[in-house]
Amino acid sequence: MLPSQLSSGDVIADRRADYAKMLAENGEPASAAELMEQALELTPGWAAGWFTLATYREKAGNTEGAIEALNKVLALDAGDVFGARLKLSVLGAADLPDQPPSRYVERLFDDYADRFETSLVEKLGYSVPQKLAALVADTAGMPGHFRLVVDLGCGTGLFGPEIRGRVDRLEGFDLSKGMLAKAAEKGVYDHLGQADLSLSPLQSGVFDGGLAPARADLITAADVLMYLGNLQGVMAIVRELAASGAVFAFSVEDAEEEEGYLLRDSLRFAHSEAYIRTILAAHGFAVLALARSIIRMDAGRPVHGILFVTWKSA
Repeated sequence: MLPSQLSSGDVIADRRADYAKMLAENGEPASAAELMEQALELTPGWAAGWFTLATYREKAGNTEGAIEALNKVLALDAGDVFGARLKLSVLGAADLPDQPPSRYVERLFDDYADRFETSLVEKLGYSVPQKLAALVADTAGMPGHFRLVVDLGCGTGLFGPEIRGRVDRLEGFDLSKGMLAKAAEKGVYDHLGQADLSLSPLQSGVFDGGLAPARADLITAADVLMYLGNLQGVMAIVRELAASGAVFAFSVEDAEEEEGYLLRDSLRFAHSEAYIRTILAAHGFAVLALARSIIRMDAGRPVHGILFVTWKSA
């Protein structure tokens, strides 16, 4: 559910917000912002309404007003379920965060779960699961079969069918319960669990219920790391999961810069090849194969990514 669709609890305010949405969809963001301001006069504690107002103001070219509204969102919702801090960073009003708030990511994908595959695969040409599985299969020296695969950020389980025929046991973890429910419907995974990849290994949920460390000979993360930014934490989880000589295969959005990572207008992070290589080496992983590819479309433009196949070398 989009922020603009979350009720204020006031019938008149909701009606004005609905009219504002219609104006925005008709290309009149300034008029939409005026109507949202009127709605918020009636319900000043409506965090979702302030976030929507920020969106309209930004589209109308009122960056200062958008920043003001986003700061109001944070004052009303310290947990930042709407990702206001990310937006403030994009607008130049906050430092680059290491990662998005977990509540924001969880809500984003819970709300997206029912239409995720239709939207991403059919409309945006998303192809990372197939391309990543093919890169693993084509990498020199790769085993033909894996004992245990852990699919981090498994989402609705799109990667599972691509690898199922080559594994004995397949585990999937995701922050969103809605996405996990969709993955369960596929009947492909032997185990599914909720996990927060932004936390420490023991807090993440990947080792809950007696699930042992160093148990996986293949770990995957297809289209996941763009929601994390700083990858030190998730690499610690991968290192703990990986058996000796384990393979870690994953994708990132290509920052197309020499180093570091950045936050894009999409509120997704993009990482440079140099940053990935440095952080892999720091955690004892070496690159076996790398491929650059268009991984999806976004607003009619191609999103360029990098696919990596690595192994635990130390």
